[in-house]
Amino acid sequence: MIFNYLYNMLYQVFILIIPLVTIPYISRVIGPTGIGINTYTYAITQYFILLATLGVNLYGGREIAYRRDNKKKLSKTFWEIESLLIMTVIMSTVLFLIFININREYHSYYLAQGISIVAVAFDISWFFMGLENFKVTVTRNILVKAISLACIFIFVKSKNDLFIYILITSLSVLFGNITLWPYLKGKVDMIQIKELHPTRHLLPAIALFIPQIAINIYSVLNKPMLKIFSSVESAGFFDSSDKIIKLLVALLTSLATVVMPRVASNFMNGNHQQVKKLLTKSFDYISFVSIPLMFGIAGVSQEFSILFFGPKFSSVGNILLVESLVIPLIAWASITGNQYLLPTNHNKEYTSSVIIGAIFNLILNIPLIVYLGAIGAALSTILSEFIVTAIQLYYVNKDFSVFQLFKGCYRYVISGLIMFILLFIMNHILSISIVHLIIEVLVGAVIYFTVLIIFKTPILYEIINRGKNFLKR
Repeated sequence: MIFNYLYNMLYQVFILIIPLVTIPYISRVIGPTGIGINTYTYAITQYFILLATLGVNLYGGREIAYRRDNKKKLSKTFWEIESLLIMTVIMSTVLFLIFININREYHSYYLAQGISIVAVAFDISWFFMGLENFKVTVTRNILVKAISLACIFIFVKSKNDLFIYILITSLSVLFGNITLWPYLKGKVDMIQIKELHPTRHLLPAIALFIPQIAINIYSVLNKPMLKIFSSVESAGFFDSSDKIIKLLVALLTSLATVVMPRVASNFMNGNHQQVKKLLTKSFDYISFVSIPLMFGIAGVSQEFSILFFGPKFSSVGNILLVESLVIPLIAWASITGNQYLLPTNHNKEYTSSVIIGAIFNLILNIPLIVYLGAIGAALSTILSEFIVTAIQLYYVNKDFSVFQLFKGCYRYVISGLIMFILLFIMNHILSISIVHLIIEVLVGAVIYFTVLIIFKTPILYEIINRGKNFLKR
């Protein structure tokens, strides 16, 4: 399982790493206005992408995990879900074309973004997730992403090349998805069309589609709202901060993605003790990593933002400082929601948590954005994620004591807080430079692990022992 986690973590980071590698370059070439336009059009397009996916990524992975030991059932399920996906992509594309012809603002940019909607039809990463084969999604996408990175540096030279930048990004998603298809050979058989009943998956997929809508309300809606109630530059500043947070979160939520098929399999076989064991260990690990990430990025946020995005994006530092609080909340929710509630068929509980969170986000967004701009959007996101996590913990507590999940967290909080205080002081004393930033990160890591050793933290010794056993092989 650890190798699947590492592969999936690499994949999740890699699909975000291209824009992150290019951000220092793109931010300086295109500028805050161009970044804001890209953020706004991408956020709107995401809703059509969401409609096209129809919750298949979560639902499909779970269904494949249920049937992976029976090739005939596996093949039939795959082609039925894929057929359903093609139908929803066609419907979403038609609606998108109607929308951009009614709303003429940023028309060409929307067309470039729209390629990502078509790409959904070719995305079968959910199939490999269900089989716990994460190596495929990593190896086949690296080449495509590397080519897109090269294209960005070759063809994007001025603020007038925003369309080219968006086009390259969208095409890389499409070609990346297409390259997964050759790996289906030998894993699924062809099924006669008359045997397929794709619509039988519609209602179960919609059941997971509803919470995905809610999640996107408070993860995407704040960006177009910033453009409407503040400015397109504010949307760009917030998006820059959000990209950093999402990269860090990708490192964490990969664990839930990897463990979910195993939890689903154990749940179907009635092995509830193993399910609880996986939940406890995953939660401890996610806390061990997410809490220092929160304190670490908060401690260096000001210096990091200027060095990474450029002087024109200095405002991102304050946004990143505030938004860092959301890291452990999203990480914990990935365990309680994606790893426990969904694979154990607590769909209603999961759905209610994210819908309530989305409602709170809608209520909080307008006043907070109007009065505080991008900082307000960050606060709204934090409060919404807190509500989602709290509700999910309430439901998990009915089956399993959540106090067991948090019993070791005080070590991580104290260690992280000491690290943050020292980093914050260093960040204001030392001059802004890459060398000083690297020194601060190294000092922070040493402090965090030193305090954990003083506390005799169990997970630390477990990791050390696993490392020793791995080296002995």
